[in-house]
Amino acid sequence: MGMLKEFREFAMRGNVVDLAVGVIIGAAFGKIVSSLVADIIMPPLGLLIGGVDFKQFHLVLREAKDNVPAVVMNYGSFLQNIFDFVIVAFAIFMAIKLMNKMRRKEVEEPAAPPAPTAEEKLLTEIRDLLSHQQQPKL
Repeated sequence: MGMLKEFREFAMRGNVVDLAVGVIIGAAFGKIVSSLVADIIMPPLGLLIGGVDFKQFHLVLREAKDNVPAVVMNYGSFLQNIFDFVIVAFAIFMAIKLMNKMRRKEVEEPAAPPAPTAEEKLLTEIRDLLSHQQQPKL
C-alpha cells in the first residue's frame, strides 16, 4: 500500500500533471501540423513543381526479385517530415517569444506599492506628533 500511495503523490505533483497535459496537447498539435503540411502546403508546392506528390519521391536501391521486396529510400516522406518539423519549431519559437515578451512587461512594470492602511496612517500621525513634542523649543 505504501508504494501505491507514493506513486499517487508523485503522479499528482503539479509538474508531472503539467508535463502530461503538455505532452497530450503536443501530440494533438503534431497531428494538426502534419495535416497542415500534408493536406494544405504540400499539394500547392507539388503543383508548382509539376503536379508531383512529395510522398511519391523515392529512390530504388534494389529492384524487387522473386519474393524479395524492393529496397526503397522514401526521401519525399522525409522532406514532408522536415516541413512538419520546421512548422512546429516555428510555432514553438513564436509561443516562447510571446511568453518572454509578456514576462519582460511584468518585470518592467513593477507593482505600485499598496496604499497605507488606516492603522498605518494612524501610527504615522502618532509618530509625527511625538517627534514634534520632543523637539526642543527655542
